[in-house]
Amino acid sequence: MSTERNKPGRTFRRGEDGYEQARRECSFNARLAERYPDIIVQANTVADVQAAVKAAKRDAMSIGVRSGGHSWAGNHVRDGGMLLDVSRLDDMAIDGKTMTATAGPGAGGHTLAMALAKAGLFFPAGHCKGVCVGGYLLQGGFGWHSRELGPAVESVLAIDYVDADGELRHASATENADMYWAARGGPDFRRRHPVPPSALSAPRVMGLKVAIYPGDRIEEVFRWAHRVGPEVPKAVELMLIMSRQIPLVRGPGLMVIAPVFANSLAEARKALAFMKSRPGGARLALPFVPMKQDWMYTRTMDHYPDGHRYAVDNMWTHASIDDLMPGIRRIAETLPSAPSHMLRMNWSPPKTRSDMAYSVEDDTYIALYGVWKDAADDARIASWAEQNMAAMAHLATGMQLADENLGRRPARFMREDHLARLDGIRSLRDPDGRFHPYMGRP
Repeated sequence: MSTERNKPGRTFRRGEDGYEQARRECSFNARLAERYPDIIVQANTVADVQAAVKAAKRDAMSIGVRSGGHSWAGNHVRDGGMLLDVSRLDDMAIDGKTMTATAGPGAGGHTLAMALAKAGLFFPAGHCKGVCVGGYLLQGGFGWHSRELGPAVESVLAIDYVDADGELRHASATENADMYWAARGGPDFRRRHPVPPSALSAPRVMGLKVAIYPGDRIEEVFRWAHRVGPEVPKAVELMLIMSRQIPLVRGPGLMVIAPVFANSLAEARKALAFMKSRPGGARLALPFVPMKQDWMYTRTMDHYPDGHRYAVDNMWTHASIDDLMPGIRRIAETLPSAPSHMLRMNWSPPKTRSDMAYSVEDDTYIALYGVWKDAADDARIASWAEQNMAAMAHLATGMQLADENLGRRPARFMREDHLARLDGIRSLRDPDGRFHPYMGRP
């Protein structure tokens, strides 16, 4: 629990001491957008949140909300109005008997995952350390073992939220059901109080297989991944990472990573049997290595270092590999220096999901991460992800909100009927438009 819990929240107005530090603390991305709220409120309690929303209503201020600040685009940081920072509402509680957990919006997914593991439980938290459950769940919850368990938001049982009038309310399938529907993958509303997810029995075996390929094998490996994708067991997340920092490879190389979550070693090996069909020519191929989830988090963060500048874009697609390969070749040819990289992930979602706002997903996920340290490289690297995704936009069925770039490249992020329903809820529950929609939307 935050050590600040018993202290009153802090408020910084633009131009005051501490304002710029508070603004920069609201973003994991060192390349913070040049947008400036009039006021930043650091809430320590639910009462602080309620008071801030009531003050915003009184002063006719719009509100952006930050939980973990891992929005690459800094969607929560806007010009004018209020930036409400709820990252300090980070309490969590686990009930092993009912297999449920209650977590504040500022609770780190990694922290929650480690606490659940000690109780023999599991929840599909985000892949990166520092991602907090508030924003993570609102964008759907695309995390560890989600291919089998579903997006994390599908496991949310209820929410407590502060409404546009500053009142604390509860929502579930039987109470304020429209808000419950909207909170599960709906970006236009921001929940600011503990989100209780359901916890599941932890897989007994976790681990991964890895193979490393040089640049001249990239097309062969991508074609293989596309071919086997529909048959990859749901217990496996088949990822391809293309980067200039792949071990044993000069220039662009490819890492095939296959994390698996299983109930036995035999089950894990069976789920990974498809890896035997991968192309030859690997510089290195490791056997299945069991490991704890904390180590998997650590290795993931090798690609997302702190203190760096990021420009990110992505797409969902079910296009053929023949249609995708020209764009993939162009990505390889223009790939910036490491740790910039491309992620290709096999998803293959089920035909139906629970009734919730979350609604855009497809067979394959492709994301581009421009990552660099020096601001002098902004012009050279910043547009790489956006330009390459724009060139492939005709092959996309939508964009994933975790890696959105909607402010610069608007794209479909929700099914049209779901978006219309969400807008209807928004107009009813927030008629004054107090809370910002995602960038790129009116």
